[in-house]
Amino acid sequence: MMDRRLIREASFDLGGKLWQVNWIYVLLLCALAGVGYVALFSAGGSAEPYASRHVLRFAVGVGLMLAIALIDIRVLAKLSWPAYAVSLALLVVVARYGHVGKGAQRWIELGGLQVQPSELMKLALVMALASWFHRASWERMGNPLFLIPPVIAVLVPVGLILKQPNLGTAVIVAAVGAAVFFAAGVRWWKFLLVALPVPFLAPLVYAHMHDYQRARIETFLHPETDPLGAGYNIIQSKIALGSGGMWGQGFLQGTQGHLDFLPEKQTDFIFTMIGEEFGLVGGLAVLALLCLIVLGGMLIALRCRHQYGRLLALGIAMNFFMYVFVNIAMVMGVIPVGGVPLPLVSHGGSAMFTVMIGFGLLMSVHVHRDVEFGQEREAL
Repeated sequence: MMDRRLIREASFDLGGKLWQVNWIYVLLLCALAGVGYVALFSAGGSAEPYASRHVLRFAVGVGLMLAIALIDIRVLAKLSWPAYAVSLALLVVVARYGHVGKGAQRWIELGGLQVQPSELMKLALVMALASWFHRASWERMGNPLFLIPPVIAVLVPVGLILKQPNLGTAVIVAAVGAAVFFAAGVRWWKFLLVALPVPFLAPLVYAHMHDYQRARIETFLHPETDPLGAGYNIIQSKIALGSGGMWGQGFLQGTQGHLDFLPEKQTDFIFTMIGEEFGLVGGLAVLALLCLIVLGGMLIALRCRHQYGRLLALGIAMNFFMYVFVNIAMVMGVIPVGGVPLPLVSHGGSAMFTVMIGFGLLMSVHVHRDVEFGQEREAL
């Protein structure tokens, strides 16, 4: 009976809900996608093959985002654990039947499309954790037994993603999960207890890494030892960033990119293209735009009146931040290369649609920020 009432309430006044969409935030996303178009135009030398597809995918993504934004947040809350279960099942399918590419088994074919379930799990995990914590009393939060199910909900997909293997995405999933735990009110000393064994487990983890993962760490520490092999990508990235100077070499004038010294310039190293052609000023402008999007997501979380929406919005913002941090730190040589794209800028459909679905969830939180969930924290 309750579900029918929610569906009736969710279907009314769609025009009014569209009016409540945060259109300033949508414009920020459009601006970032515009940066992606310019960078991909330069990477390809013309609108084909990257830039035109980027625009088409973003247009579809905007439609998908707005459709999700109109769904009542309480309906999304009801779907949180089913979405998690489906994503987890897809990860299991990947482990058994997934497509192998570049030494990793990360994709499956669904209806002629390649889907990367680990990307979907980032969103489904946030939804599931927000659903678990949003009615919990402070007394229940202090009970370690209450935290065991959500901890398992984080560790199981992290383990499946590590098995693919995909260390970068596994770290992001774990970090996003930890952020939701912290925002829900889990005490800081419990995080400390979890972190204490890490230095002792690090040698064991390193010993069980794949050869290419160990090579990435060695290359990160000493890229100059193999400048034409394992260290080539990061060395060329640093050269390209440095050659941009203050104002850059100019649009379509980047030497490292257009002479094909820069690898994966349309995906992982797209920010390097921006730095080379538009310099420090252009790079900082893009960083400022990315920061505004992250801060806008956090502001949406703070303005929401219900705990489910607050946790969901914060988790989505954290997921976007981790994308940005890992990609930019990677191309600058601050962390090992991990194959994480720059959202709404890099070429690629799977990451684009996943990010836009996330922003749809975020926009639903904004549109339905004042809805009543009932008693916010039950004395469980």
